[in-house]
Amino acid sequence: METNRATELMADRYVCSESVLLATCEAFGIEVDEKVIPQIAYAFAGGIGNSGAACGAVAGATMAIGLIRGRGETMEEMLGVLGLAAESRKRFEAEKGTINCRELTGIDLTAPEGVERLMNSDVPQTVCFPAVATAYRLVVDLLKQTA
Repeated sequence: METNRATELMADRYVCSESVLLATCEAFGIEVDEKVIPQIAYAFAGGIGNSGAACGAVAGATMAIGLIRGRGETMEEMLGVLGLAAESRKRFEAEKGTINCRELTGIDLTAPEGVERLMNSDVPQTVCFPAVATAYRLVVDLLKQTA
């Protein structure tokens, strides 16, 4: 399994979205408030509140793009930032086949039984940690390529 700073953070105590956002901020020297950044990212876990929608790792990468690049001053700059987010999603989807948490995990997290099934399975190790590693690697590479 690919490991990096984001997977280290996830193994420590953070969820997917928090891990990618925090690790990417670290990689680019963005000082973070250890309470604010995780709180902003937390609810994206499980595909936005365990709904199975967009993978939290992808959401964390997208938030990192916004923090690192900002909104931009001109329409061209703003569209450029949005384009980076779209490219990040596209690269993740190309590697993983989807950005949808439910499709990645194969588990419906909207019910307590699904959450229990996830926690009692190898899915976090075989799906979630690799998704976090991939999202982090891809967003860091993209941000460096377009600096």
